[in-house]
Amino acid sequence: MPLPKLPSRPATVLDIDALAELKPVAPPKKTEVNRAAPGDQDGQADQADQADQENQDVLAPTPPLDDARVATKPARIDSPTEVSVTDIGQGQTQNRVSAKLVGQQTSQSSTNTRKRATTQKKPAKTQRTSTAGATKLFVLDTNVLMHDPTSLFRFEEHDVYLPMMTLEELDLHKKGMSEVARNARQVSRSLDALVENLEQLDLGIELNRVGNKDATGRLFFQTTAIGKNLPDDLPMGKADNQILGVVRALHQQYENREVVLVSKDINMRLKARALGLAAEDYFNDHVLEDTDLLYSGVQVLPEDFWNKHGKDVESWQQGGITFYRVRGPLCSQFMINQFVYFEGQLPLHAQVREVSGKTAVLATLRDYTHAKNNIWGITARNREQNFAMNLLMDPDIDFVSLLGHAGTGKTLLTLAAALTQVLETKRYTEIIMTRVTVPVGEDIGFLPGTEEEKMLPWMGALEDNLDVLNMGDGDSNTGSNNDWGRAATMDLIRSRIKVKSLNFMRGRTFLNKFLIIDEAQNLTPKQMKTLITRAGPGTKVVCLGNIAQIDTPYLTEGSSGLTFVVDRFKGWPHAGHITLQRGERSRLADYAGDVL
Repeated sequence: MPLPKLPSRPATVLDIDALAELKPVAPPKKTEVNRAAPGDQDGQADQADQADQENQDVLAPTPPLDDARVATKPARIDSPTEVSVTDIGQGQTQNRVSAKLVGQQTSQSSTNTRKRATTQKKPAKTQRTSTAGATKLFVLDTNVLMHDPTSLFRFEEHDVYLPMMTLEELDLHKKGMSEVARNARQVSRSLDALVENLEQLDLGIELNRVGNKDATGRLFFQTTAIGKNLPDDLPMGKADNQILGVVRALHQQYENREVVLVSKDINMRLKARALGLAAEDYFNDHVLEDTDLLYSGVQVLPEDFWNKHGKDVESWQQGGITFYRVRGPLCSQFMINQFVYFEGQLPLHAQVREVSGKTAVLATLRDYTHAKNNIWGITARNREQNFAMNLLMDPDIDFVSLLGHAGTGKTLLTLAAALTQVLETKRYTEIIMTRVTVPVGEDIGFLPGTEEEKMLPWMGALEDNLDVLNMGDGDSNTGSNNDWGRAATMDLIRSRIKVKSLNFMRGRTFLNKFLIIDEAQNLTPKQMKTLITRAGPGTKVVCLGNIAQIDTPYLTEGSSGLTFVVDRFKGWPHAGHITLQRGERSRLADYAGDVL
């Protein structure tokens, strides 16, 4: 009996534990060994084709949408120690013992090479399937793109799909000078930049190819027609139903992947859920998910504040204001220009001036509740109004936002502070007041006159508060002299107050002006940015509003421009915010606000 041939390469010792984990495999049949003999090429081809067919049956189907993403990654090549017993047992008979003991590639036939290459593809495809299950496919409705033109790049690692009907509706809304038309044109320009110099769109487009690094997914277009797959009650002639048909077709095509419809239309989301499809609203424009988490500008100190923060207190006076430097764990939660108070044996009403780690500097406030510190004859009636007065009268504060329901005194306090700083201290040259012209009920039509005359019906709050501020000394002056003085004062006040429309604000710059934006809850974040950026050197901007009284149908408490600026400006050294809680209008108004 001749001895077996020596191996062509030096041997390496295998790990015994690794060999113990290998499951024993039944020896191949004689016919299979003969078919896989090195000299029989036809048998090799039949065996290779059979192995390829078996491996294809085992592999799970993968959506073609991820092929382009994974195709660029080379398949992982297993080390020689990962060769299975099956591959080893199907080698040549004379090398079977050496392959089991040595665990390396020997001079095997081409059949074993093809089968081993096919086996090595399994881990790569398995990994690709798991990756596809982690990412979602979002189908965007047209209203999402027109609401936020950058929504294409807001889905991070997930993929985005645009139906053909979405592109058709974008084309219909691109004409005009409205905000919706401008957003549609911006989306079209973004899509044109993405598809530039691309010949094939079936494999998808990388969303980060134009510089948006946060978007790592791909963009897919509808390139094939999709037949009717909706119930007969939903006609395919409607644009919304066609988009729903695309979503349903994608849901049926990619069963192992989550397909989600994103739409701002509530009824469309309801129809999608009725058909068993996943649908979501577009929440990227919401500053906060819950308005209860909105920054209030006030923080109540705990009862043990001085016990934990009063050990190494430093105090000094500067400009009639007392400063305290406190240290403790609560200091890291403070915001600059935030108001803190403690009602106890040692009451404290202070404003945070500096924050550095667990150290904060607190400054005492001026008491505007006292009559000697009245502002244009107006005194603060509660704690929050006193905080607001300190912000309005502070020359270092350039932006102030006041929130509160009707009757809390937002407009009255702001006008009193504005008139004092314009007519008495000469800090500002004039007062500019503007607001959104959104009617509560039906529109009364076009108004005659100039710009200010057209805006006067919307400035009823201004007239009412000016009457309160110009009441005079009461019973000290009676008769015609008092009436004449009031008229003269009113003329002087009106000469320093300008009422402007939002439509003519673009391109302007206000120098040393006191700008009041009333009913700011009806402004979008973009409109709010347009107004605030009009401020030049020496200008103070005050935003007033109540997010519970939004009259614009396309805004919510979370997407309002007032909520946007309150959240963005918190912590800035030259901005302050106060949420007024108590109503000071009348007992009737307070009771109606509670029970109605």
